[in-house]
Amino acid sequence: MAAFAPSSISVPQSLSQLKGSSLLLSPISLSLRPCHPSSFRSRSSSDLRIRCSSNGSGENAEIPIEKRYPAFPTIMDINQIRDILPHRFPFLLVDRVIEYNPGVSAVAIKNVTINDNFFPGHFPERPIMPGVLMVEAMAQVGGIVMLQPEVGGSRENFFFAGIDKVRFRKPVIAGDTLVMRMNLVKLQKRFGIAKMEGKAYVGGEVVCEGEFLMAMGSE
Repeated sequence: MAAFAPSSISVPQSLSQLKGSSLLLSPISLSLRPCHPSSFRSRSSSDLRIRCSSNGSGENAEIPIEKRYPAFPTIMDINQIRDILPHRFPFLLVDRVIEYNPGVSAVAIKNVTINDNFFPGHFPERPIMPGVLMVEAMAQVGGIVMLQPEVGGSRENFFFAGIDKVRFRKPVIAGDTLVMRMNLVKLQKRFGIAKMEGKAYVGGEVVCEGEFLMAMGSE
């Protein structure tokens, strides 16, 4: 079936042409001519690449994929985290703090790699991060909030006291970046008990969530 494209359109050139006419506008004359289907061509894939002006001169350059995505910010690096948390290898499960609100919340990341010591046994044929270690990593992020001067916690007398309503939504595998947010919900300094809520994400999707109890006091 032949396609059609407009070849000519005639319209009034001035308002004087409309005088004496009972119509506000004269009909538009539209003539069509056959057009071969081969004249419609889809864009090549190269036209869809991301391009930018590199120096303002109008020259376009493709953005390499390794430069498209910015790195997570660093509020606390691993050395600062080690100064706060008492955990050490192989149980330090927080690599970087990317957001921190004193006495309120913290967001941190754990880079999950095939070199993590739990993968050889969980599982040899399908490496999946154990759920209990996700919970432990989230509790450590909570510890970063609790072991600060604003809260008054002590690394010598700080304990993970309990968990409630924990749900695992998706498996976390080698190569993922686990992003964990912990919020302080309630603090009872008199009794040394804190309640926190936490969620862990991979690629913006929740993979784990739950409620946490932290205890501060004598052993």
